[in-house]
Amino acid sequence: MNILLIEDEPKVAAFIKKGLEEQFHQVTLAYDGNMGRKLALELEFELMILDVVLPNKNGFEVCKEVRQYKKELPILMLSALGTVNDKVQGLENGADDYLVKPFHFEELLARIKALDRRRNIVLPGTVYQVDDLQMDCFRKTVTRAGNIITLTVKEFTMLEVLMYNKNRVLSRIYIAESVWGISFNRGTNLIDVYINYLRAKIDKGYPKQLIQTVIGMGYIIRD
Repeated sequence: MNILLIEDEPKVAAFIKKGLEEQFHQVTLAYDGNMGRKLALELEFELMILDVVLPNKNGFEVCKEVRQYKKELPILMLSALGTVNDKVQGLENGADDYLVKPFHFEELLARIKALDRRRNIVLPGTVYQVDDLQMDCFRKTVTRAGNIITLTVKEFTMLEVLMYNKNRVLSRIYIAESVWGISFNRGTNLIDVYINYLRAKIDKGYPKQLIQTVIGMGYIIRD
């Protein structure tokens, strides 16, 4: 895999680069936000890994700007900032996953493999329909009753998981592993936060509520 790594700590960057190259990945390294953004937009990569605290331009800004032009590029954020708000900010700016430092290298590899699997799951012609809600996975568009709904990358992925499994109750563990490729931490309300984001965009103002809570079990989207 051709990977862009944006990390300003030389020892951390060298550690990650060496480990990935030993796994036969090709790694291009940038030490600051501006250079990382430039490389991401000018060259083709299959994955971007970036720190949050960077010189010149922070990782949140880099992620948001790159996502505007590279909608299909998987982005994995690395940071010592590990609160739920930090993670939500990273994901809201377009990251596909968020890994907190310090981390085990084996977990980084697992996250990379999960992102690569998800990148290859969706067929170009896939269209999901639940009642008057429609998702076109190729065009990355969502409409309800003909109205265009704008979603972030993570909101889109979560809705895709729900619609693919329509009329089936999904546990928080299943949703977390499907959307983020991570084991569910029962101490976080990240899943509930994103469900509320979706409800505000998908169900608010419509007579029929499609996303429902099944108490003690999880969430379901029904026709």
